[in-house]
Amino acid sequence: MTLADAQPAVRTGQCQCGAIRYQAAGEPDDPHLCSCEPCTRIGGGPAMLWVGFRGETLTWTGPGGEPAWYASWPTLLRAFCPRCGTQLASVAEDSPMVMVTAFSLTDQSGVAPVGHSYRADAAPWMTITLAPEPQPQQPR
Repeated sequence: MTLADAQPAVRTGQCQCGAIRYQAAGEPDDPHLCSCEPCTRIGGGPAMLWVGFRGETLTWTGPGGEPAWYASWPTLLRAFCPRCGTQLASVAEDSPMVMVTAFSLTDQSGVAPVGHSYRADAAPWMTITLAPEPQPQQPR
C-alpha cells in the first residue's frame, strides 16, 4: 500500500453559478431523499437528495467564499449561494456530519438513496425505488 492509497477520496461540488464551491473527504454517508416541507420548498420538487460527509472534512473553496446560511428549523442550518440561490448543504446542531445536496456534487457515483425521510409526506404520485443498504466489507 502506498501513501496515495491511504488518502481518503475527495469529492467536489458547487452551486449553479460556480461562486460557491466545496470539497469533502471520505466516503459519502447516508444518501437519502427527504420530502419534509422545507426540503420540498427549497428544492422546488418532491424530494431533496442529501449525502453526508464528516463536517471537519468539508471546506469551501470557491471565489465566493462561504455560502449564506438560513435556519430552517431551530436546530438546522441550510447553506445556499447568495448569488444564484443553489441549495448546497445542511448542518444539524450537535451533528458531526454535514449533508450536501447530492446533485451539487461534481461526481454523483455511489450516491443512490438508501432511505427516504418524510416519505409519508411525499407527493402521492411519487414512486421510489431505494438502493440496497451498503454491505460491510468482508476481511480478505
